[in-house]
Amino acid sequence: MTVISQNLSINWGCRHTWRTAAKNTSWCLLGCSIGDFGTIAFFQFTGIAWPTLAIMTLAIINGLMTSIALETFILSRQMVLGLAFKTAIGMSLISMVSMEAAMNLVDVLMTGGAKLTWWVIPFMLFAGYVTPLPYNYWRLKALGKGCCH
Repeated sequence: MTVISQNLSINWGCRHTWRTAAKNTSWCLLGCSIGDFGTIAFFQFTGIAWPTLAIMTLAIINGLMTSIALETFILSRQMVLGLAFKTAIGMSLISMVSMEAAMNLVDVLMTGGAKLTWWVIPFMLFAGYVTPLPYNYWRLKALGKGCCH
């Protein structure tokens, strides 16, 4: 049996792993949302005229950075700061980038992009949560690794 077929034949019905993946994904979503929403809000409130794509790209980068910062803070309570940072940097960028891309795609589709309104935020958060969740489950089950801890 190849490694790929072994990884695809994991048990997708494990409630414990789904709970762990859900918790990890929630922490990642919190970290990503802080930087993402903060960036969009900054440009929205200041009226600085940047292209939507530039704002969204910066929002994704800032979301990744705040997620890593939050993860470093959380892990620093369990290990020394340097190791906490290395662990946070080693998180799954696939998970975080897919989360950020989903959130920003929803924003673009629903508002035209780079606009936070009270009604779009829940849709952005939902998309950002469900997009990486199956991958995070698979990562835990197949590789024994989480995107966040």
